[in-house]
Amino acid sequence: MKRKPRRKVAVIGAGLSLFMRRALETGKELSYYAASQALETAGVRLKDIQAVVMATAPDAFDGVHMKGDWLLDGAGGVRKPYTRAYVGGGSGVFSIISGWTLVASGLFDLVLVVGEEKMSSCQPHPQGAFLTIFDHTIERPLGPNLLWIFSLEQHRYMSSYGIRNEDIALVSVKNKRNALNHPAAQVAANLSVKDVLASDVVAWPVHRLMVSPVSDGAAAIVLAAEHVARRLSEKPVWVQGVGWSLDTSYWGNRDLAYPRYVERAARMAYGMAGISEPRKEIHIAEPYDPFAYKELHHLEGLLLADRGKAPDDLARGRFDRTGELPTCPSGGLMGVGNPIAAAGVMKVCELFWQLRGEAGARQIPGNPERGVAQAWGDLMQIGTVAVLGVH
Repeated sequence: MKRKPRRKVAVIGAGLSLFMRRALETGKELSYYAASQALETAGVRLKDIQAVVMATAPDAFDGVHMKGDWLLDGAGGVRKPYTRAYVGGGSGVFSIISGWTLVASGLFDLVLVVGEEKMSSCQPHPQGAFLTIFDHTIERPLGPNLLWIFSLEQHRYMSSYGIRNEDIALVSVKNKRNALNHPAAQVAANLSVKDVLASDVVAWPVHRLMVSPVSDGAAAIVLAAEHVARRLSEKPVWVQGVGWSLDTSYWGNRDLAYPRYVERAARMAYGMAGISEPRKEIHIAEPYDPFAYKELHHLEGLLLADRGKAPDDLARGRFDRTGELPTCPSGGLMGVGNPIAAAGVMKVCELFWQLRGEAGARQIPGNPERGVAQAWGDLMQIGTVAVLGVH
C-alpha cells in the first residue's frame, strides 16, 4: 500500500495566561484564558476545532486526580477527540508534537493544544510530589529531590569543562532581564552576577536565583493543516520538524555532563526540517531553562554550541537578544516562570510571535526565519524538540 505524504502543519494562533504564584483562578480557568486567546488570534471559534491536546504534568500539582479529565472543559475538549500529553517537563513541546501528528496524518485540519499547571496547589510543596517518582529500591531511600539531583548535574557539567559559577549566573541575569519586556512574566528583574551569587545556596552550587519559580499558568496554540492555514492566516508559522528521545530512567546511569537525549531529539527534528548546519540555519532558540545551567547544557545538546563552550558564547554576547543567536528572548523559565507543561508551550508561543514580528519590545532585530523550541523532563531523561519557520 502506498504511503500518503505527510501534510504541512502551521501554528496560526497563540495565547498565554499570566504566569504567577497562587493564582486565584482554577486550572480550568487558566486553560480557558490561554485557549481563548489562541482561538481569537487564529480567527477561529471553538466549534471549528476538531480535536484538543492537553498537556499537564503530575496530578499532584493541581491537587486533582485524573487532572487531564478534570481540565477537559476548560481546555475546550467537550464532545471532541481529546488526549492528554504527559512526559513531565517535556510535556509542553511533546503536546505540540502530538497535535502536529494529528494534523500531519490527515486525521484533523484544526487542533487546539493547551498546556496548564497550577503548581502552587501542591501541598506542602511541589518537591513533595517529585520524591515519589524515583526507583523505590536504589534511589528513593536517598530522599532525592530535583534540587540536589540538579546540583550534582551542574557540578558535573562545571567540573568536566572548567566552568565557573559566575558563568552559570549569567543565564539568570540575561533571562530575567529579557523577561522585563514580557507581559506575562512572574520573576522579571534587572540583576547582576553578584546579586545571583549572593542569593541563598539551595544545594551547592545552585543558588536560589538560578532556579525557576513555583508557578501557575497556561499557554495554548492552534495548529492547522496547510490548506486551512493559508485560508485563515496571512502569516502562518510552519512546524518544519519535530523530534523526541528517551534516555535511561536512572539518572545515575547517565553522563550528566552532556544531554544525549536532547541531541538525539534535535537530530531527528533537524533532519525532518532539512537542517544540516543548525548554527547557521537556526536564528532564534528557546531551550528549556528550569535551572540556569540547563540553558547552556541544552544549547550544547541542540548542537548550537560546542560541548562545554556555551558559557563562553554567553559571556561574549552571542545569546543576547541582539546577539548572533538570541536565546530565550522571552525571558524563559528563569524570567517568565515555570508552570511545567505550560512552560514548553510558552516557548512555542514565543517563536510564533518572534517569527511573525509580533513580539513587541522583546522582538529580536532583523527578520528571523527559523527557530527551535526544546523541553525536557520526566525522570530527567526525555528530550522534545520542535523547529518552526516562516516557510
